[in-house]
Amino acid sequence: MKNRKMSRIIFFFLLLSSAIVSKAALIKGTVSDKQNNEVLIGATIMVDGTTTGAITDIDGKFELAGLRNGVHKLIVSYISYKTITMDVEVNGVSNIDIKMEPNSEQLGEIVVTAAAKKNTETAIIAQQRNSLVMQTGISAQQIARTQDKDASEVIKRVPGISIIDEKFVMVRGLSQRYNNVWINNSAVPSSEADSRAFSFDIIPSSQLDNMVVVKSPSPQYPSDFSGGFILINTKDVPNENMFNISVGGSINDRTHFKDFNSGKSSSTDFLGFDSGLRSLNGGIGANLNNIAGDGIDLKNNNFNNDWTVKSLKPVADMNLAMNMAHRWTSDKGETLAMMAAANYSNSYKNYQDMENSLFGTYDETNQKSNYLRHSKDNQYNHNARVGAMLNLTYVTASGNSRYEFKNIFNQLGRDRYTTRVGVSAQSDNEESAEYYYTSRMTYNTQLTGKHSINDNNKIDWSAGYAFANNNMPDRKRYIINDAMEVGKMGLSNVNDITREWTKLNEHILSANGNYELNMDFGSFKPMIKAGAYLEYRMRDYNTRMFIYNYNAANNSLPSGFRYMNIPNELMQDKYYGEDGIYMLEKVKWSNNYEGNNMMYSGYVSTNLPFGKLNVYAGLRYEHNKMELISNTKDYEKSPKSHYYTYNDLFPSINASYKINEKNQVRVSYGRTTNRPEFREVSPSVFYDFDLASNVQGNYNLKPAYIDNIDLGYEFYPSAGELISVSLFYKNFSNPIEWTYTVNGGTDLTYSYVNAKGADNYGVELDIRKNLDFIGLNNFSWSFNGALIKSKVRFDSSSSEKDRPMQGQSPYIINTGLFYNNNDKGLNISALYNIIGKRIIGVGRSLGTTGNEAKVPDSYEMPRNSFDLSISKKFAKHIEVKAYVRDLLAEKVSFKQFAETSKGKVEQVTREYKPGRNFGLNVSYTF
Repeated sequence: MKNRKMSRIIFFFLLLSSAIVSKAALIKGTVSDKQNNEVLIGATIMVDGTTTGAITDIDGKFELAGLRNGVHKLIVSYISYKTITMDVEVNGVSNIDIKMEPNSEQLGEIVVTAAAKKNTETAIIAQQRNSLVMQTGISAQQIARTQDKDASEVIKRVPGISIIDEKFVMVRGLSQRYNNVWINNSAVPSSEADSRAFSFDIIPSSQLDNMVVVKSPSPQYPSDFSGGFILINTKDVPNENMFNISVGGSINDRTHFKDFNSGKSSSTDFLGFDSGLRSLNGGIGANLNNIAGDGIDLKNNNFNNDWTVKSLKPVADMNLAMNMAHRWTSDKGETLAMMAAANYSNSYKNYQDMENSLFGTYDETNQKSNYLRHSKDNQYNHNARVGAMLNLTYVTASGNSRYEFKNIFNQLGRDRYTTRVGVSAQSDNEESAEYYYTSRMTYNTQLTGKHSINDNNKIDWSAGYAFANNNMPDRKRYIINDAMEVGKMGLSNVNDITREWTKLNEHILSANGNYELNMDFGSFKPMIKAGAYLEYRMRDYNTRMFIYNYNAANNSLPSGFRYMNIPNELMQDKYYGEDGIYMLEKVKWSNNYEGNNMMYSGYVSTNLPFGKLNVYAGLRYEHNKMELISNTKDYEKSPKSHYYTYNDLFPSINASYKINEKNQVRVSYGRTTNRPEFREVSPSVFYDFDLASNVQGNYNLKPAYIDNIDLGYEFYPSAGELISVSLFYKNFSNPIEWTYTVNGGTDLTYSYVNAKGADNYGVELDIRKNLDFIGLNNFSWSFNGALIKSKVRFDSSSSEKDRPMQGQSPYIINTGLFYNNNDKGLNISALYNIIGKRIIGVGRSLGTTGNEAKVPDSYEMPRNSFDLSISKKFAKHIEVKAYVRDLLAEKVSFKQFAETSKGKVEQVTREYKPGRNFGLNVSYTF
């Protein structure tokens, strides 16, 4: 069945590829001085009779795309050089070399409107160089070299950035909650039900044009960030008409051709969403048919009661992608451009014999570890992703107005089956299983406009809508142990079989407008900018929990039913009913909540160029009002609103000093904030199977405020090259931290607390250098690394002790060696990554003063990651890419370190082998 579904998808993509886009002509070349052969930067090349034009880059190169085959008259002009008029015949691609002669006569004014390319490494570095703020980024060109499959893999190549759980971003050692994300200059909802985070794994790399991380505060961006403000930009106006289709596959040496277990799947799982098999009949608020009083009938409510485990042997992961670009120019000179993309992936991942334990305080008397949980997991993950993008751009004939309509859609489904075998804190042998399916969908749409009223006045605006949902239909769990009879596994309590339905929807409406006035006082050319931003966010979270039950005094169940195999024997229709097994709803309205958040803001800023010194300063005002509507009673709907209102001013200043054309120094200061999210202040309780613990919010959370200072030096040896060093310091007031409490001696509840303060500081180094200066033509090297330290401070009365910030790595290293031979169409890359030991789970001090026991912090340990990739173009249309990810395949390890009278004791809390990935991708471009 699954093979037939895959065949349909492949056929669909191949059918689309038959709509071949007609070829467009391309003229590219170099403009240089005829006398000394020096390239001319900023020369204009116009196609006579049209508004199509280009401006040479810092290498003197240009491209004119979207032309028709035939003869075109070009007009080439440059200040103090003679204008050249020339005819160029083109059929496909023409390369020309233009030599210009100096002219003492002053040229008349020529206005050329051109869109800057931002998808190349040279463009990203140029953008960083000319930016008014401290920022860094990665381009589509570098993404193509690395073979990264989604945005989470792409962004970890950026200096100072690491990834947690393969999807959440940490910037400068700060957890995901301290970062903010925009897609195409509009806000995005959190894709997670239980954390303030955007899940980067949901966006495929094929949709990306570039990713930019702003690291210093600036008045035009919302102030709710401290680590980084991440700008994700999808593909835009094409340089040429193009249609591309690619097919790829990969295998993991610990997953494929091996047994893979799962629960029953729905007919649409392969598309990333559930067909309704797992859903409650009538939706999350459905009224269900009762038996035995308040019991829920298992047979007459359209439940999926199939608990049996299915098994297969995956052959390979698959990915398909299609990209289409077209550009039209009207007789009036108007331009309409389209970028469209569709992508699909289907992947499997096994984690076998995964250690999953948690330790309490070390037993000094007996010199042994004290387990709160000691278990081994086998986990099977099946992911399916569907994505689409459609971006339209319209440019007026004058070139003074530009309108963009951008849309991006992604659907990701994850089917996960986990078995766990171990020992509980009560020393009982335990076996448990979880059937977990979740689907996440995000949709973003924006309408934007940019207008040049004249050379000095510019306006831009945007209106956006974003939607995200997280649907977890029918999470099944059961646990058996030998508590009743040592050595004999069975159900101690039928209530240990549970089912849960959860649904989250979040909507964001946003709008912003900016006005820029450029003034000219001779050598002094200041700029004033002002703008406003409005954002309205709505969230709705609902969950329903059911436990299995039976009438202990009067039932027809077999006498030994507690010891029957649950998936294969007990979970059958003949044992369901009023005299058998039924469900009870564990009603808890306090676990549901609604949220609304209104934020409106305005800013004013100015840029003051004093010769080599440039100062950009501004002030931002933000009003933020969050309403959390939660229920005060568990057994009935009892909504009560809690309001969190903040009015703040956020100053910032960014200054740069150009020592010369290749060297500059930057310094910046800015104040930012970090406000609690809906989930973090909600009393809602969620059971996390990985943690084997409950997660709950905290009504009393306060926002954190951060003072940020940055100092940087940048050196640009030549085009596309960069060497930069930056120092940063951040002082936090009331930072929000993740911690847990121990209930009943062994049970944990994770939540959020405000610490008193924190400091975070470090140094970053970024190098991007061609290696031709040592005789290695076509080779380039990139290196980015960071050394970071932090300290969270708690009140003296707190049971918490000062420690590093959660998730902060003391060092991060990313480096890559690239070989790029355009003549041979050959690209090779070798990439290496490592992060230092970082706190994942926060420990705790227990007991009274003078008689305290310490539950140690849990750390993710360093591991070496090494990737290789190679791509080769054949003729003009075919490209073949092969890669190996995580070649070293080192263990992923999490540890606690107990301080004892005999030294430090290492305790492994979680450990598994991820395996190596081997992949091949073939693409054809029409």
